[in-house]
Amino acid sequence: MRKWRTALSVLCAAVLLFSLPPVSAEAAPAADAAGDYAAQAEARKELPVASNEWENWPAGPALGSEAAILMEAETGAILYEKNIHEKLYPASITKILTALIVMEQCALEETVTYSYEAVNSIDWQTDSNIGIKAGEQITVEQSLYGLLVGSANEVATALAEHVSGSVEEFAKLMNERAEELGCVDSHFANANGIFDEDHYTSAYDMAQIARAFFSNDLLCKMSGTATYTIPRSATVSQELFISSKNQLLPGKPYAYADLVGSKTGYTSEARQTLVSCAQRDGMKLICVVMKEEAPAQFTDTVELFNYGFSSFHMINVADADSQYTVGNELFFESDADVFGSSSPILSIDPSDSIVLPATAEYEDTQSVLSYHDPAKADALAEITFTFGGVYVGSAAVRTADSAADGASGAKDTDQASGRIYINVRLVLTCVIAAYFFLNFLVWLITLIRNYSFSSQRKDRRRRRRRHEKERIDYDRYIRKDPEGF
Repeated sequence: MRKWRTALSVLCAAVLLFSLPPVSAEAAPAADAAGDYAAQAEARKELPVASNEWENWPAGPALGSEAAILMEAETGAILYEKNIHEKLYPASITKILTALIVMEQCALEETVTYSYEAVNSIDWQTDSNIGIKAGEQITVEQSLYGLLVGSANEVATALAEHVSGSVEEFAKLMNERAEELGCVDSHFANANGIFDEDHYTSAYDMAQIARAFFSNDLLCKMSGTATYTIPRSATVSQELFISSKNQLLPGKPYAYADLVGSKTGYTSEARQTLVSCAQRDGMKLICVVMKEEAPAQFTDTVELFNYGFSSFHMINVADADSQYTVGNELFFESDADVFGSSSPILSIDPSDSIVLPATAEYEDTQSVLSYHDPAKADALAEITFTFGGVYVGSAAVRTADSAADGASGAKDTDQASGRIYINVRLVLTCVIAAYFFLNFLVWLITLIRNYSFSSQRKDRRRRRRRHEKERIDYDRYIRKDPEGF
């Protein structure tokens, strides 16, 4: 019996041994896969760059990413686009939307309790985490650092539970907020970006989300932080040291001096993804790179930032348009309004700018003035600018007082309010309407009077005829007949 057991054990061991691939053979497919990915990235450099087809537009670089976009943050103008509406998996760049919603919904000092479900919802061997244990508590602020610096997946889940009670409910909130931000290609299924076929977005949508994200100073600071420590406390059993893998941050191999903030992402399905923001000389650029191979997501981003800062410049609309005749709309500049007052009427918002190729000037733009649903709050109208048919920004037309208030100290108030615009089209419309109304009124009065006088004349004629019929012919009494009577 013992012999049979020994033989059976040897047989099982032999079967198991031969069923497993050798270590060297296991490494080879990984190398082949890496080679395949590199070849795919090289082939993607041949994909068309849509913005390179625009007339008189600076040619952008050929990148190995499947999709990429460079957007000026303040105007929303697109400077570089490659497959920007292709639906792709975002991986951990999802977390900038998660962080944005948490910042909007929560106070930083609120306490987040890490549930058993949140902590154990991830693969601790492969998923990014900060090592927090079930039942432990940290603040929202500390959690956001864990989310953006450490890209911790359990932190994203815990924050989703904190805000909405569950990941499913939080995902609904994500999709609602994404739509509000102008996203058109996205559907989010979780808070951390772990692969799900129903969790996708586009470079364009991520840029729209990034515009809101990088408008928050604290989120910029967090996403630009290389290391962060959560100290041991009564609610945390050990110190949590968090380190970012983002190579654009200070002290890293691809550190970018003008970087505002950045967020990395990776899954085997999404490949490398990266959302970043940089600012220089009044220009704030957002770069999104999706489906790239390491470390090219960083070099692509640096290349696009350099392209943007060297190939484009910002122009302040109020400064450039000292005598406003944009689009031949009937606005004009005056030292006083129509009532003789020296106080201003309408003015271009002095904080609004457009972005143009470095070789182009303000006079090269085309513009349209619209009074219907201006995008900016409290604006009376909006001027939309294009260059060669490409959108390059807009400017709000406000009452001069509100425009001066909105300048945020960027310009002197007297200077900001010294430019006065009167909408002559509106004035003329009112004058013409008043003219026709007065003419109608005169005509109506004349008609009534004529009708009244006509009635009176008719009445007089009728009375005269009646009177003539009733009058006695006295002459017949004094006439004599032929016989002398």
